[in-house]
Amino acid sequence: MVHPNPMVGAVVVKEGRILGTGYHRGPFTSHAEAEALGQARREAAGAVLYVTLEPCSHQGRTPPCTDAILSAGIERVVIAALDPNPHISGGGMERLREAGLEVESGLLAEDASRLNAAYEKYVLTGRPLVTVKMAATADGKIAARGGASKWITGEKARRLVHCMRRESDAVMVGKGTVEADDPELTVRMVPLRGAKPPTRVVVDSHLSMPAGCKLAQGGEPRVVVATTAAHDAEKAALLRERGIEVLVLSERIGQVDLGELMAALGEREVAQLLVEGGPALVTSLFERGLADRLALFIAPKVFGDERARSWVEGREVTDPDQALPLTWMNLRRVGDDLLLEAEISGRE
Repeated sequence: MVHPNPMVGAVVVKEGRILGTGYHRGPFTSHAEAEALGQARREAAGAVLYVTLEPCSHQGRTPPCTDAILSAGIERVVIAALDPNPHISGGGMERLREAGLEVESGLLAEDASRLNAAYEKYVLTGRPLVTVKMAATADGKIAARGGASKWITGEKARRLVHCMRRESDAVMVGKGTVEADDPELTVRMVPLRGAKPPTRVVVDSHLSMPAGCKLAQGGEPRVVVATTAAHDAEKAALLRERGIEVLVLSERIGQVDLGELMAALGEREVAQLLVEGGPALVTSLFERGLADRLALFIAPKVFGDERARSWVEGREVTDPDQALPLTWMNLRRVGDDLLLEAEISGRE
């Protein structure tokens, strides 16, 4: 909930006792280190500070964390991961070492880096981390042959999806999903808990989405519709009147250039993007290598209907070696459903 900034936690320990804990709660609030040191107070002198990300050594919205660490009298700092921002990386650790502190790094580095994968991609590329969320039957179908899809998965899985929305800066679908499901793309099944509602993004190359659909009404959270120069000008004017941002982007094979869209979303401080689109949008993202992660919910159901749509379609594969490789990250049960989480290889 702190995007586009990183998620950071800190713990102050002395002689086996935890003196203070803290985490960064959002813009203009104390950093994790300052919060933990504030709890420890004078007892922090001579203590060890454990922190998930390298302390900052520059003046931003808040003072440098390295100054707070030195003022508190901390003797040793254990850092999980260095800041991936090339303008910052290593600076905080060097500042502490120059001041005479013992500094170690690398403890649980992989876990810490995974926690801030969105921040890392954002600061290195200016683009969001893209997670594709799909819900399918055990034979890979997302809807019956007539298009009915409510509900493939159970209530617990749907609630978890709303948690995923809450943790994202934007939620994106394609025109086909708008026409089939008329979604709101809002966070409803779980409380926001201070999170900023995610921006709602629609990919519609010709602005053919119905003017009466929910997303075409605008309002909060804001709606961004990505289209091409070949769009319906009258529809664009109507959407803009309703407060919707109509983003005209380059065309690629008759469709919105998704790479350009990712860059445009990054400019709007979207560091984490959740894609809930249908197979056409998902396949396009896969083909361009623009998807980073997959969250695939599998329901304990089988349709067995070849005319029912699959969650990914349209790729031409003549040999198993042409398959899109995945690296499994996690498998867990969510109610009666399974959630398979993977990292996607072959990114652009």
